[in-house]
Amino acid sequence: MKAITLRHPAGLDNLVRTELADPGAPAAGEIRVRIHASSLNFHDLGVVLGRLPADDGRIPMSDGAGVVEAVGEGVTEFAAGDAVVSTFFPYWLDGGPTIADFSTTPGDGVDGYAREVVVRPAQWFTHAPRGYSHEEAATLTTAGLTAWRALVVDYSLKAGDTVLVQGTGGVSIFALQFAKRMGATVIATSSSDEKLEKARSLGADHLINYRRDTDWAAKVLEFTDGRGVDNVVEVGGPDTLAQSIRACRIGGHIALIGVLTGISGEVPTVDLMRRQQKLQGLIVGSRRHQVDMVRAIDATGMKPVVDRTFALDDIADAFRFQAAGKHFGKVCLKV
Repeated sequence: MKAITLRHPAGLDNLVRTELADPGAPAAGEIRVRIHASSLNFHDLGVVLGRLPADDGRIPMSDGAGVVEAVGEGVTEFAAGDAVVSTFFPYWLDGGPTIADFSTTPGDGVDGYAREVVVRPAQWFTHAPRGYSHEEAATLTTAGLTAWRALVVDYSLKAGDTVLVQGTGGVSIFALQFAKRMGATVIATSSSDEKLEKARSLGADHLINYRRDTDWAAKVLEFTDGRGVDNVVEVGGPDTLAQSIRACRIGGHIALIGVLTGISGEVPTVDLMRRQQKLQGLIVGSRRHQVDMVRAIDATGMKPVVDRTFALDDIADAFRFQAAGKHFGKVCLKV
């Protein structure tokens, strides 16, 4: 069985093609899945670059999509031939958050999906949306579910709300798509006019080039007649949070998701308190959240945006492409 492993010291040049033993037949409660695709996330990039330490020989990639080849005794939710997609937290099945680290996350604390076959407990997967390719399904595990939780689970987005999405990476584009299908107005930011026009084609109502409009919070207030947005999908982190607080309405919601500008920084606590906003940190979501998201996708027919797909053997090139920041939406691997 072909797989990619990350050798120490971590780095793109130490992603090594490896032959591993076939995992065999599933035991009771398990399923055997032929992996056909994965997708790249900022978290995966952190692992392969060594910013998030992983064991020597770790198989990377937290997202996996494929087809069930066999089911073990007692498995009733899946059958051979079903298209499935992995979950980010395999043991967070329902209810509120239960874990604050990546010790059980595939591709980080445990081996991930940069390989041809896995045998895992059935709870590690959900059904994929109807009509999705494997590459499309693989985008849901991390980016899709993060956006879904930011808008639907933690905030309860409704028609007529206004949402601010930052940049045009996987989470932000998913948030744009989900928000528009739920009847919201969307303001999108980017440093690229070309990417902003692509966002417009997906339904973005207002566009801000933050290179030109460095005080982009003021533009948000202009677009919202001084009120501010109801929900901010905050992926930047410390360098963008202050403006997000200004751009969000009194009593609004800020979903703190990303650390693209760093892992620590100053928080204008007086502004946050004065505006009585909810700042909600989140990391992806539960299996139940994913099941609900897939049901919503089946109902709306929404399709993710896949910028480019690489072969598994070209995984290092895929990460270089991602790190360059030129993609719009998701970058995928074909296994």
